[in-house]
Amino acid sequence: MDALIPLLILIALLSLSVYFYGADSSYGPNQIALLLCAGVAALMGMKNGFTWKEMEGGMLHGIGLVFGAILILLAVGALIGSWILAGTVPSMIYYGVQILSPQWFYAASCIICAIVGLSIGSSWTTAGTLGVALMGIAGALGLNPAVTAGAVISGAYFGDKMSPLSDTTNVAAAVTSNDLFLHIRHMLWTTMPAFVIALVIFSVIGLSADTTHASAEDIQQLLGALQGEFNISIISMLPLALLLFMAWKKIPAYPTLIIGSLVGCMIAMIFEPNATRQLAGGEGNLSLLKGAWHSLFDGYKSTSSNEAVASLLSKGGMSSMLNTIWLIISAMAFGGVMERAGFLERIVNWALSGVKTVGGLITSTVLTCFGMNAAAGDQYMAIIIPGRMFREAFADKGLHGLNLSRTLEDSGTITSVLIPWNTCGAYMSATLGIATFTYAPFALFNIICPLLAIAYGWLHFKQMPLGKQVQLPVAEERA
Repeated sequence: MDALIPLLILIALLSLSVYFYGADSSYGPNQIALLLCAGVAALMGMKNGFTWKEMEGGMLHGIGLVFGAILILLAVGALIGSWILAGTVPSMIYYGVQILSPQWFYAASCIICAIVGLSIGSSWTTAGTLGVALMGIAGALGLNPAVTAGAVISGAYFGDKMSPLSDTTNVAAAVTSNDLFLHIRHMLWTTMPAFVIALVIFSVIGLSADTTHASAEDIQQLLGALQGEFNISIISMLPLALLLFMAWKKIPAYPTLIIGSLVGCMIAMIFEPNATRQLAGGEGNLSLLKGAWHSLFDGYKSTSSNEAVASLLSKGGMSSMLNTIWLIISAMAFGGVMERAGFLERIVNWALSGVKTVGGLITSTVLTCFGMNAAAGDQYMAIIIPGRMFREAFADKGLHGLNLSRTLEDSGTITSVLIPWNTCGAYMSATLGIATFTYAPFALFNIICPLLAIAYGWLHFKQMPLGKQVQLPVAEERA
């Protein structure tokens, strides 16, 4: 009961926050709820013999776990600002509007993000670059931004989940002591069907979408406005090409993003001097440096008379990520004290107490990972903690560890983006400009995949038995 009290109060406060503030609940109200419940959890911990120092240490440890994510968030904010100023994002929108068909846009966006995510192993980088441009293209074509965000996230998470370069994929394999490539191969049974189903639904939505209010004249006006404010060219795409190359070369995310931002600033000063000086509000060569600097910390502010262009391009900068960082810190303070007091472990053990069947075990794992994403606010904790605690339970049911690693990814990795105060949900909302609860119903891949995992468990379908010898194909061994 002591473990449940902070969680139940949090659910009540977050529900009240959404009732009072709606889509704005993540801009302060949720943070207050999380910090208050961190205090409640600390009191419950002290009741059970812990000191305040230990509870405070748990909060600091939890926050420390996401410090790398916070740096990446700031870098993505800088990247978006500098890439808009450099004409990179405007060029992507300009060319994308002319290439992508409105009827197939959602499915195409999902496939494009899946390919890039698979290549670089990062859903965050995929959404922060291509995702931002695709959101702009959707706005130009008069398409639903929530569905677009769902398609971007579905594709990005498919690629992230199936990529050997992904950190979560490596963590899931490592915490269950499984070979990485065997883990990826076993995930195909749930991941591919979920992705195909999502693509079919996105295709149906696209074919039935109403794009009549985005006339050819409106699109031409938008393209003209983009050309009037920026020098649209292939050269502007150099920062994107460099970033994808560095990610493919496995250069860590933070330096990759920072270098991409700085290259964007250089392109802006050379090829977009007018826009850069205008952002700086001055003349001369020093104003070029000032304008580029401004884009890094406060983003770009469009002066276009076209409202659509002004809305699309007035964004970015590290400052745009500060509210998201506040939310992440608050969530991890709560998750950290819950873990240090042993409450998360207690809840997981309680959830396992009534499990009698394979289907029940898979269902409990999925629900525990989802609950951990909500309670701890971070997908790594939602993979590592259940991964440690469910190993024996899977062995007792005669199941190979690959079933556990697959289920951790089907739930812990995938559902993190559906929760507003989770690091992933907060990031996607801030980057794509759509509230988490608004895009969540359209993150089809992220919804279908855990449901398939549960169905497979109850049907005993593709549940590898313990002791089965599995080997990689020769090509994968050589890789």
